[in-house]
Amino acid sequence: MTPRMTGERMAVWAALVFFALLFLLPMYVMVVTSLKGMDEIRDGSLLALPQQPSLSAWVMAWAHACTGAACNGLQPYFWNSVWMVVPAVLLSTAAGAINGYVLSKWRFPGSEVIFAMMLFGVFMPLQVVLLPMSQVLGWLGLASSVWGLVLVHVVCGLATTTLFFRNYYVGLPDDLIRSAMLDGAGFWRILWHIVLPMSKPIVVVTLIWQFTQIWNDFLFGVVFSGSDSKPITVGLNNLANTSSVVKEYNVDMAAALIAGLPTLVVYVLAGQYFVRGLTAGAVKG
Repeated sequence: MTPRMTGERMAVWAALVFFALLFLLPMYVMVVTSLKGMDEIRDGSLLALPQQPSLSAWVMAWAHACTGAACNGLQPYFWNSVWMVVPAVLLSTAAGAINGYVLSKWRFPGSEVIFAMMLFGVFMPLQVVLLPMSQVLGWLGLASSVWGLVLVHVVCGLATTTLFFRNYYVGLPDDLIRSAMLDGAGFWRILWHIVLPMSKPIVVVTLIWQFTQIWNDFLFGVVFSGSDSKPITVGLNNLANTSSVVKEYNVDMAAALIAGLPTLVVYVLAGQYFVRGLTAGAVKG
């Protein structure tokens, strides 16, 4: 039976449509501007559809736009971000799963204190770690490298991933762990064969969360990267601030879309799993 369209329901739908359009309008402007030539941008309306759509601005932003002294586009920055994000997301998620497992199912004296101290990392301003982290990277020989950025993101994301997994694992029955221990299963066997197969919702949530946070990070990228290891957020900033005779807004919009495309793809393809993970108890206290 189809529910009746009451006044209250109509108001809710109207509000949802309004806010959806409000959210999508900047995206629409970016897309149509990236498909226009500069003459059409100067002479036409901001919201008008392109009369002669072209991907030349996208090609320029990807391979030829100047990001300072070099004019190689965003391509090298994009691949730097890929090499940084993939290991950083996987390592921080794996470490958070182990920490959450220990702090929820293998508690020891002082485990609650350690967890409370780790929570400071969730709320601590990232600027606090810049100086000590730069010293550590120098000692390890990882300064100004992609692997140095990987280490920074793994360490700084550990508090959040631990919080996610610990709160999720608290909801798993302790009797299940005790039964496995009585059958002779140890720490790693219980984790691998029992806990992790039940962790798919929170794993998806953590992977999406970490991917978004690391891909969109600018602070660590601009502070800890070298000339050959800068992520795409730094490249986008350099491209937008590189002076030229004529400001090419279509190239800037195409570059912004290239930088944001991976996160958009992730949320479009895996957004439903993110919501399911949250509703399954991923961030409950």
